[in-house]
Amino acid sequence: MASGLEAAYLIAGSDRPKVDLTVRRLRARFAPEATEIHQAKERSGEDVVADCNAMGLFAGAGRLVLVEGVEAWKTPDVKAVASYLRTPAPETTLALAGGELGKDAPIAKAIVAAKGGLLLWDVPKRGLHSWVGEQFRTHGASADPDACRLLVELVGEEMYELAAEVDKLATWAAGERISVTDVERLVAARGETTNFALTDAFGARDVRALLEACEGLLEHTPDPPSTTIPRVVGMLTNHVSRLRTAQRLDAQGVSAKDAATTLGRHPFYVAKLFQQARNYAPEELDRATICLAGLDFALKGGSHLGAELELERAMIAITPPPRPRAGAYLA
Repeated sequence: MASGLEAAYLIAGSDRPKVDLTVRRLRARFAPEATEIHQAKERSGEDVVADCNAMGLFAGAGRLVLVEGVEAWKTPDVKAVASYLRTPAPETTLALAGGELGKDAPIAKAIVAAKGGLLLWDVPKRGLHSWVGEQFRTHGASADPDACRLLVELVGEEMYELAAEVDKLATWAAGERISVTDVERLVAARGETTNFALTDAFGARDVRALLEACEGLLEHTPDPPSTTIPRVVGMLTNHVSRLRTAQRLDAQGVSAKDAATTLGRHPFYVAKLFQQARNYAPEELDRATICLAGLDFALKGGSHLGAELELERAMIAITPPPRPRAGAYLA
């Protein structure tokens, strides 16, 4: 293996841009012709072990066997790799890359037992704006905390999208500190497949747009529907909860600006919550909360219908047609 490297590494986590960067840095330690790249869905643990044990033309200078998507591996795959790591091939580094994998995942335990490198890069969703600030610093730039929050609100939680916007803003700023005004001017809210398209459609009581936003998320996300649909339900459930909070604060005479301070969110976002909350009667938001809880139960085995059909039925149920004078509920 290359000098100073371990026999094996697990590089994984929800911070996909950082996972990719770590993989690129590791690959840079090896000649391109001495690197093999495989997909875990196409190659079993036993196959990868055979690859590691095969004598390559460049073994003397170090070989890298990289396997991507290892969260798809099952118990037999992990056992094969764990067995191999007891006596790993000399001059060969095995790198396993994947999505969200905790330290207690079987493959992580196998790497730790072999004294390999465990590089897990995760971003708590509540701290996503802090991650954005860190990305700006990595690019040699700085941004106001509110600017980081607004960027997340406009772009959503897709890490690659956020990383691309950070790169764009950092290049444009040329060393100047990035403000909320800069983000408002240069970053557009994402279109058909973003969280905003989903929540804005619900807030406007536009069932057609809501169904199109769901369809867009299902079509464009790399994750399977079994992962995407629960995420959609979670986003809408959280949004409805925030609308109920905004509705209560509005009824108490609290302004959107003061509510933004109380909620710890950007005024731009809270003003939109207040506006959307006025489109619904309190009992309608209550029914939406109950309906989404029922959808969650159905997705977890409480229904014999397909998940996409259950999603469509629920979206229609929670988004009744606009009523006359929709802004008068709190009058």
